[in-house]
Amino acid sequence: MDMIRRRSSYLTLGVVAALLAACAAPPVATTPAARKKTIAVVTPYMANETTKYVIDQFKKQAEAKGWQVTVTDTAADFNLLVTRIKDAVTQKVDAIVLGMGDPAQMTQGLEAASQANIPVFGIDAGNAPGVLVNVTSDNTALGKLSAETLAKAINGQGNVIMFTHDPHPGVRARAAAAAETFAAYPNIKVIEKKHIEVPGPVDNARKITEDLLTAYPESGSIAGIWAGWDEPALGAVQAALAANRTEIKVMGIDGTAFAKAEIAKKGPFIASVAQDFDAMAAKTAELIEAYFNGKKPESDLILIPGRLITAENAQ
Repeated sequence: MDMIRRRSSYLTLGVVAALLAACAAPPVATTPAARKKTIAVVTPYMANETTKYVIDQFKKQAEAKGWQVTVTDTAADFNLLVTRIKDAVTQKVDAIVLGMGDPAQMTQGLEAASQANIPVFGIDAGNAPGVLVNVTSDNTALGKLSAETLAKAINGQGNVIMFTHDPHPGVRARAAAAAETFAAYPNIKVIEKKHIEVPGPVDNARKITEDLLTAYPESGSIAGIWAGWDEPALGAVQAALAANRTEIKVMGIDGTAFAKAEIAKKGPFIASVAQDFDAMAAKTAELIEAYFNGKKPESDLILIPGRLITAENAQ
């Protein structure tokens, strides 16, 4: 009987020990390492073709790494953009990505992210307190190259109109560089600088160009139109063609598919400077992955070079 009692006691102790061990082991599925990383992308400019393209490319890169990505567009409403950044902070996402837009207009949202220790990465946005790194084109180089190309196309002389959009820091930098380049040509005069609305930049630029063609009706009174990105350039081209003012040379920036198609026709749309949005998206995903692995960016600004698109290489 004693032998049976001892064996029974050993079995009881074994069962109790096994149960305690099972209770002590945390469930694998709830460990921090197993939780899927969440990325909140916020943008005011999803209506812009290039913005949509680069965000879609980033989303593909991020999801391929197993991250969960949400994209929010505020249609140029920066107050709403700040609210959406704060919403992402409340949701305790692992990182926030600014898809273009001036971070200077998002101060409160960036402060909330900083206080919550949530890193903010910019894609073609800008640098400001609270933005860990901005991945963008060398916008000064884009502005200079595009202005030089237009200046050569009009033989270094004539009246030029500039289409800008100051709320976008990249476009603002391009316009400043372009204006400086035009100023170096004594026979080129910038007669108008026009702000282009977003959303609806093509329609807005077309209407503004129609008004300008009425104000400057003589052939040759406008030699060229410089646009800070391709949509307003397309609107200008549409208005010039409709008015039979094909002598006007139009220059864009972005290298979009529709711009390349128009440039290939060898009409008013003479060239565009392509931005490498694929490289921007890939680099941003790479920097976020490195951050998750404990490595912060070595610089707060990563510049991606552009490439001139003309009728010779548009196809």
